[in-house]
Amino acid sequence: MNKYALITGAGRGIGRAIAQRIAKNGYHVLINYRSNHEEAQRTLDAIVAQGGQGTLMPFDVSDAQAVQQNIEAWYKDHPNDYIELLVNNAGIRKDNLMVFLNPEDFDKVVSTNLSSFFYVTKLIVPEMIRHRNGRIVNIASLSGVKGTPGQTNYSAAKGGLIAATKALAQEIAKKHITVNAIAPGFIHTDMTEGLDEEMLKKFIPAARFGEPEEVAALVAFLASPEAAYITGECININGGLYS
Repeated sequence: MNKYALITGAGRGIGRAIAQRIAKNGYHVLINYRSNHEEAQRTLDAIVAQGGQGTLMPFDVSDAQAVQQNIEAWYKDHPNDYIELLVNNAGIRKDNLMVFLNPEDFDKVVSTNLSSFFYVTKLIVPEMIRHRNGRIVNIASLSGVKGTPGQTNYSAAKGGLIAATKALAQEIAKKHITVNAIAPGFIHTDMTEGLDEEMLKKFIPAARFGEPEEVAALVAFLASPEAAYITGECININGGLYS
């Protein structure tokens, strides 16, 4: 039986790094993405090049109906398998000061970063419970830990994701399923392009931005048997930046 892992938003950045690292650990990786097929294919090509297995799984995680259709279709095609590892990584930013933030940008950010956790996880957890085994890792953010000006919507979504992580962990711990969050700080990805890195590094004790592979390594640990007693945690990975 193959071990399957679903990584949402795995087309690039942190998601791609996680997909590649998890594939090295023997998982068949389901590479979720919304619309950028070319980048998702690059993720799959990188996995195959390192001797791993993967499958493209396009759908919009903020669309509850699309999530249900695609995950239910996967289970129908794989009646003897289940998704053992779920990494809720998909996310977007639409930054603005609160006084200029429009309702559409607030709702879209919350839907993609937080509601998607509910839509996807609700469909994955039942099979984890039936098999009495599973790992769920939610990619939160420093913004969800401390709040960031100009990111009221993003901070609210990621803060909610951290709280949901802690609640769900308590619900299913007895079923041998762990639920943890990771809160990255400034990581070299598309989402940090355009930021003044030289200025921001002055506020980071480690004096640098992190790399996607460093986040992926933490995900791999939380997915491992060695992390079986860690649940309901939000682990910061930010070079010491907390305020």
